[in-house]
Amino acid sequence: MQDITLDVVMRAVFGPDSEHPRLQPLRERLRGLTTWMNEPRNLAMLAAFGPGWVIRSKGYREAMGAVEAAVMEEVRLRKAEPEGGTVGVVSMLVGAEYEDGTSLSDRDLRDELVTLLSDGPTSSTLAWTFERLLRNPDKLELLRNDVLDGDGTYLDAVVKETLRLRPPVPVVVRTLLEPLRLGGYDLPAGTIVAPCIHLIHRDQRWYEQPRRFLPERFVGKQPGTYTWIPFGGGVRRCLAASYAEMEMKRVLRIVLETTELRAVENDAERARKSAIAFAPDQKGLVIAEPRETEAAGNKTLAPV
Repeated sequence: MQDITLDVVMRAVFGPDSEHPRLQPLRERLRGLTTWMNEPRNLAMLAAFGPGWVIRSKGYREAMGAVEAAVMEEVRLRKAEPEGGTVGVVSMLVGAEYEDGTSLSDRDLRDELVTLLSDGPTSSTLAWTFERLLRNPDKLELLRNDVLDGDGTYLDAVVKETLRLRPPVPVVVRTLLEPLRLGGYDLPAGTIVAPCIHLIHRDQRWYEQPRRFLPERFVGKQPGTYTWIPFGGGVRRCLAASYAEMEMKRVLRIVLETTELRAVENDAERARKSAIAFAPDQKGLVIAEPRETEAAGNKTLAPV
């Protein structure tokens, strides 16, 4: 899933050039940064000492520095090309201007592109979606029917239910800009509050049988503004929310159109920490086989 989401974001950011050999080092460095972030020891240190430890870590600085250097090299190449080069987000940013007409600084370009390219939790959510579907074969069959012959209503519901049951992050952090009375406490401006998405999404007041994977709860019904917040909320809601849902739907549709999936084993679910999110344990193996389709009256194997 990480390989898929990396390929998607590379195509979005760099356009047709995403497969160019000169971008291969950047791909490898992005994988290296993700690998470093997912190391159990580094995750434990992050949990114990917070983001400040990550920033001070030599390993992180080396991994991130390699990514930043590769990004800036591509920015320099784009700036040297006429009309800002080919299509893609990077070319749009290179040609963008502030309100006063000045161009984005190299530092701003670097920060924007690194943010876009850094592995978000979409790969983890996709992995959970397949895990939940394989643990619930009746839901998988309903989704397959919708993908092949439906209007995408159930596909949308599956994505929303996965985001409810397995939100990308368990909490979202906000700093109060003004005093707030909350739960009987008076909180001054500057207080950090952390709504727990995980608990809100499993609250029986909002969801019947909250621990069950039931996409049907979102069929023909939009989720609540304050009770379904997998991407946070308010003006600080994740900017990539719509993009992430669109990407998930596209991946699910392609996989189910071409592939038959079944779980290797039916044991209880396991989870492990993956950067800022939780992902299915590595033991969650899946058997994938080409799906048989009818073509010109004869059975053929659909390409995977």
